[in-house]
Amino acid sequence: MTALALARSWRPKTFSQLVGQDHVVKALTHALDQGRLHHAWLFTGTRGVGKTTISRIMAKALNCTGADGQGRMTSEPCGKCPACLEIDAGRFVDYIEMDAASNRGVDDIAALLEKAAYAPSNARYKVYMIDEVHMLTNHAFNAMLKTLEEPPEHVKFILATTDPQKIPVTILSRCLQFNLKQMPVPLIVEHLEKVLAAETVEYESNALRVLAKAAQGSMRDALSLTDQAIAYAAGTISEAAVRGMLGTLDDAYLIRILDALIAKDGASLLAISNEMGERSMSFSLALADLSSLIQKIAAAQIVPESVLADWPEAAEILRLAGLLTKEEAQLFYQITITSRPDLSLAPDEQTGFAMTLLRMLAFRPGQSSEPVKPRSAGAPPAPAAPVAPSVKPQSAAAPTPPAPTIPTASSAGRPDWHALMRQLPVRGMVQQLAFQTELLEWNDSPAEVRATIVTPMPQLASEASIGRLTDALSAHFGKPCKIVIEKGEVEGKTVAKVDAQIHQEKRQNAEQLIAQDPFIQQLEKEFGAKVVGGSVKPI
Repeated sequence: MTALALARSWRPKTFSQLVGQDHVVKALTHALDQGRLHHAWLFTGTRGVGKTTISRIMAKALNCTGADGQGRMTSEPCGKCPACLEIDAGRFVDYIEMDAASNRGVDDIAALLEKAAYAPSNARYKVYMIDEVHMLTNHAFNAMLKTLEEPPEHVKFILATTDPQKIPVTILSRCLQFNLKQMPVPLIVEHLEKVLAAETVEYESNALRVLAKAAQGSMRDALSLTDQAIAYAAGTISEAAVRGMLGTLDDAYLIRILDALIAKDGASLLAISNEMGERSMSFSLALADLSSLIQKIAAAQIVPESVLADWPEAAEILRLAGLLTKEEAQLFYQITITSRPDLSLAPDEQTGFAMTLLRMLAFRPGQSSEPVKPRSAGAPPAPAAPVAPSVKPQSAAAPTPPAPTIPTASSAGRPDWHALMRQLPVRGMVQQLAFQTELLEWNDSPAEVRATIVTPMPQLASEASIGRLTDALSAHFGKPCKIVIEKGEVEGKTVAKVDAQIHQEKRQNAEQLIAQDPFIQQLEKEFGAKVVGGSVKPI
């Protein structure tokens, strides 16, 4: 006898059995209980989050007659009446599921709408469920506009899609739209525990966490992977069996990689990469798992309480959070996520993965960008030199002005306003306001700091921006600060004007260097080429 797949045998048959979509369930049950029903609903969300399942439950709720045959429309379908049983079995004549991916033309929609005019054969409502509705052609969408807006009283439409952006606004405006959420890992794990307990299958909790992460928010995928794991493990579903089935990386490998990076041990990094290759692990998934671990480490550095005690790797995350700097964690995360697309360009995935690890080692803050000199056997490794920031190669570069020093006050007691404005940790409109001001008067008393400033752009001086700039200055000087802003032209130069002047000088230098370039001069002489004015931009 063939066993039914878990994704089918455990498909919810009532709203109370649905997992993770409480916001949708609440709205639909209230509408059913109050009898305030719309004629068209649109369910959006990724695969396996319950779009088709909810549409079937809705069809049962609309047509349920109760176990005694006298029931009314309800948010709790009985599951025993002919309508409920036939919808669950997929043979209810007045519930029509249509796949728009294979029936996307205007003729298909016209045939459906023609049948919609007739009364249901043995139900309160005819329910049309159009799955992947975004696959319909524009002519098909146009054909259903009028019927979707004013359908017969006995017809209800349920549309489902994974890509609502492709649906015309004219269709969206005629439907009640519900966005179904992806399932979080803890919720999937909790549901899998219930399923496996009912199926009398033994499991390890960490194995379910690996399955839940691999499902990527889809409960259907999680159940399908669990089916596969049951067959693969042939007994207890263990973490080792699940990782072997999926080709995912054990957390121990990830921790070894980060320990090797901290120790600046390139040989260990290559050895780990080779070991993973021998075990035929997925290097793309390895980078995904590594970036996930680094994100948890970065979060632990800022918010230690974000590390949950029930995580198996909690202790290692806290340990690594103390060994890595915040800058290293951010850099490693950036390298891992940007290197995944490059794996397809590498000679093979293992080579691309190994180069990613070496890139993380080479660009670590504090590492040298100079080539490593060979050393004789047995000689101790040379200490690392300070890192030099990487720059893009260029044929000719304009000289870059030195970065301004940032003193907080001049010898006369007045602060270096330009340097102070650059130093303050403000962004957006507040930063624009700071850069468009000049200091007129300064009074620094033990009790408070009082500054009178002028700006040629008073439109930037909103109450909120002034408040945030005041807060930043108060935090900088460690005492209350009061700012008085006056409108007018500045006598000196604001930070913005200084930056503009520097940019102008760099652009002029770049244009001069381009004009003096022998290759450009040769093009102008032989082919009559000309450099378009204003097209040269300094790097």
